[in-house]
Amino acid sequence: MRNNAESRKDDLRNRLIDAAEALIAEKGLSGLKARDVTTAAGCALGGLYTVFEDLDLLVLHVNARSLARLGAALRTAIPTGATAVGVLQALAQAYVGFAKDNPRLWTAIFAHRLPEGRDIPDWHRQNHAVLIAEIIQPIAALRPDLAPDALRIRAQTMFAAVHGVVQLSMHGRYVGVPDHLLGSEVAALVTAMTRAFDPA
Repeated sequence: MRNNAESRKDDLRNRLIDAAEALIAEKGLSGLKARDVTTAAGCALGGLYTVFEDLDLLVLHVNARSLARLGAALRTAIPTGATAVGVLQALAQAYVGFAKDNPRLWTAIFAHRLPEGRDIPDWHRQNHAVLIAEIIQPIAALRPDLAPDALRIRAQTMFAAVHGVVQLSMHGRYVGVPDHLLGSEVAALVTAMTRAFDPA
């Protein structure tokens, strides 16, 4: 049974994550300051460090929450009875939709860097599995000849291709796709890639 101290610590942890998430969504990762987080969470500055080692670890927890939401969005986007290509198209459009609906939280997933010499915790590496988890099965249906390791690499390649197009567009880069064409261009990319999956 949990004692009062543990419950209070869990409550503070959740308030800090909620506050950091809201601030990142509003201002972006670069605008996140420890004092702003603790003020929004209703605790003293030192309270942050009783729960998290530092602000970087708090950001990892916010990103973990964003990844979980992204994973749920991808899973619910899969149409019942769709072809493998249909599933991949639906996943790609769900990814575009999540990025456009949550631009700063989505950016934070990929922009955050730990200080040099510090490794990403294993638990957070596992959070990133959602990025390719739903892609593997439809690719396996298209390429049953591929071994599991090769399927994973192919899924990572497809994710990287779609993500790259979305990232360049969302950040307004010179070669980025115009926002109003992003969905259709991603669909065209998936079509081209799935045609290339044909072993013949």
